[in-house]
Amino acid sequence: MIRTVLGALGMLLMASAAPAEDMKLAVTTSFHNSGLADILLPQIKADTEIDVQLLVVGTGQAIKLAEAGDVDAILVHSRTAEDKLVADGFSTHRREIMYNDFVYIGPNADPAKLAGGSSAIDAMRLIEAIQAPFVSRGDDSGTHKKELSLWAEAKLTPEGRWYNAVGAGMGAALNTAAGLNAYIIADRASWLNFGNKGDLALLFSGDPALFNQYAYLPVSPSKHDHVKAQLAEKLEAWLTSPTASKLINGYKINGEALFVFNAR
Repeated sequence: MIRTVLGALGMLLMASAAPAEDMKLAVTTSFHNSGLADILLPQIKADTEIDVQLLVVGTGQAIKLAEAGDVDAILVHSRTAEDKLVADGFSTHRREIMYNDFVYIGPNADPAKLAGGSSAIDAMRLIEAIQAPFVSRGDDSGTHKKELSLWAEAKLTPEGRWYNAVGAGMGAALNTAAGLNAYIIADRASWLNFGNKGDLALLFSGDPALFNQYAYLPVSPSKHDHVKAQLAEKLEAWLTSPTASKLINGYKINGEALFVFNAR
C-alpha cells in the first residue's frame, strides 16, 4: 500500500515537473521594445505550459523567417505583407490582436513646425522642406514600410545628408534620433518605454493614417510540416483570451496605455 502511494506520488511529481513545450515566435522590435513581452510571456507559460522563444526582428525579416519555416508563428504590423503571406500559402490565416499608433518624434524646438501640421502627409512635407535631420529605420520593418508609404503619398523621395537610414530596430533608431536631435517616426509604445529621450518630444499624432495594427500569423504546416502548429494554435487562443485582453489593456506607462486589445 505504501509503495503504491509513493509510486503514485512520484509519478505526480514527475508530471508536475515536466518541462514546458517551446515554440518560436518572430516579433517586431517595436513590440519587444515596448516591454509588453515581459508582461505576457510569464503568464503564457503559466497558463499554457508553452515556453515562447522570441526572435526579435523587423516585420520584413519576420515574414522571411515564416516563409523559410524557421519559426512557428509571427506577430507583425504590416497588413500588405501579411495578406501576401497568407495568399502565398505560408500562413494559414491572419488574426488581429491589438493596435496602437505611429507618432512623430522630434526636437523640442520643432524647426519643421510639425506641431502645427494638419496631417501625417503634411508632416513629411514640412520635414523635407527644410531638410531637417530625419532618422529612418531603413530595415524593411513595419515602421519603415509605413514611413516609406507616407513619403510616397507626399510625392517625395527623401535623400541627402539630412536623411539617415540606420538599418536598425526601433530602440536603436530612437537612440540615433536622440543623438542627432532628429525627427523620427516611431510606434507610440516604443516611444513611451524609451528611456533616452534627450531633447526629443512627441510632436504630432492622431491622423488615422498612423493607425498601427498588430496581427498574429501561424506558419502553415502544409508548407513546413515540422512547424508546431498545435502550439501556435494554443498560443493564438491565449492571445485572444480575456486574460490577454486584461494584460494588454492594463499595460501602461505613466498612466498611458501602450496598446489596445482588439482580437476578433
